[in-house]
Amino acid sequence: MALNWVWTGFFTAAFATAIWRWLIGDDGIFQALLTAMFDGARSGFEISLGLAGIMCLWLGLMRVGEKAGMIELLARVASPLLTRLFPEVPKGHPAQGAMTMNISANLLGLDNAATPLGLNAMRELQSLNTAQSETASNAQIMFVVMNTAGLTLIPTSVIAIRQSVALKQGLGADFNAADIFLPTLIVTFISLLAGVMAVAFCQRLPIWRAKLLLPVLAVAGLLAAAVGALARLPADQAARIAGAVGAGVILGVVMLFLLVGVWRRVNVYDAFIDGAKEGFGVAVQIIPYLIAILVAIGVFRAAGCMDAVLAAIGAAVGALGLDTGFLPALPVGLMKILSGAGARGLMIDVLQTYGVDSFAGRLAAIVQGSTETTFYVLAAYFGSVGVKHARHALACALIADAVGLISAIGVGYLMLR
Repeated sequence: MALNWVWTGFFTAAFATAIWRWLIGDDGIFQALLTAMFDGARSGFEISLGLAGIMCLWLGLMRVGEKAGMIELLARVASPLLTRLFPEVPKGHPAQGAMTMNISANLLGLDNAATPLGLNAMRELQSLNTAQSETASNAQIMFVVMNTAGLTLIPTSVIAIRQSVALKQGLGADFNAADIFLPTLIVTFISLLAGVMAVAFCQRLPIWRAKLLLPVLAVAGLLAAAVGALARLPADQAARIAGAVGAGVILGVVMLFLLVGVWRRVNVYDAFIDGAKEGFGVAVQIIPYLIAILVAIGVFRAAGCMDAVLAAIGAAVGALGLDTGFLPALPVGLMKILSGAGARGLMIDVLQTYGVDSFAGRLAAIVQGSTETTFYVLAAYFGSVGVKHARHALACALIADAVGLISAIGVGYLMLR
């Protein structure tokens, strides 16, 4: 419903602005809006078509990892930490396995796999919530907020979209679409930490215990050291190093999946083909959604509405004496709270307008890759088990969103500016 109002609002604002501009003498404004509609439709189809091959590749490799048992291994690694974040869930309960599988899929950027796993985890958690079935339990709130906070280790779909747009812009083989890997990892960790701390405060969880706090502090220290080291380097060199690390980690994961699959005598080729078939279906499925949002954004921008909004925010930011280079990426973070498809469309619009290798383009990709669609996750996850009273879930999720957006801007200036 939120996206329906947003989508309709784009067209309504654009048309009302076009009428006003026509009345003051801009005779070409309606033709500009019509051209923007056609361009948006064509761009949506072309980008989805280019995305199909990359999605086939990645989902095929993920199927290999699943057959090789690597996804299950990730779940076992995460289980000791989750038992401390979800003290109400008995050890060995099926909810633990479902939650860790969902988190593992999220870490690898596999939204298509993470959602059904997450819904299954909510059903398992609901089996423990028998006393107040229409009110969210503490465990359900923590789980949902962790999902809204991002949890992305490898922003696969964002990297794929950047590569597709880069090819359209003629950047060629020299362009490294994975250069957002390290900044995205840092931002999603900060967002996740903020969400977990907000929920822990509301639920009075003893997060200061050494068994939970020490691993978190260790990861935070490593990330802080990486940011500090890169911040001391020239921007171009820092971006190259971040890109090399991102590409290396992704290739390492791919080779690990393949080698373990061969070692365990998995037919990796057949497994890859099965996953690739699903990847093609995913790419085809998003075509209408992508066209819809790109057309709406196109007319909104062609009418001058986007420039007016950014000018108003820019004036306020400029009055405070701050740099305004982040403004084009700001709508992506605001839209992501409401709609993943809408935010993806806005990100693509930024990539196309400012360039996929620009500061605004990189920052928009980081924001898209490190946040999740809060209202969609809340509605889908709680709605799937009939929970009507979310308690403090929305407030904690919005805190994580706000911290994540601010962190993305700060990390972007430190590492990419």
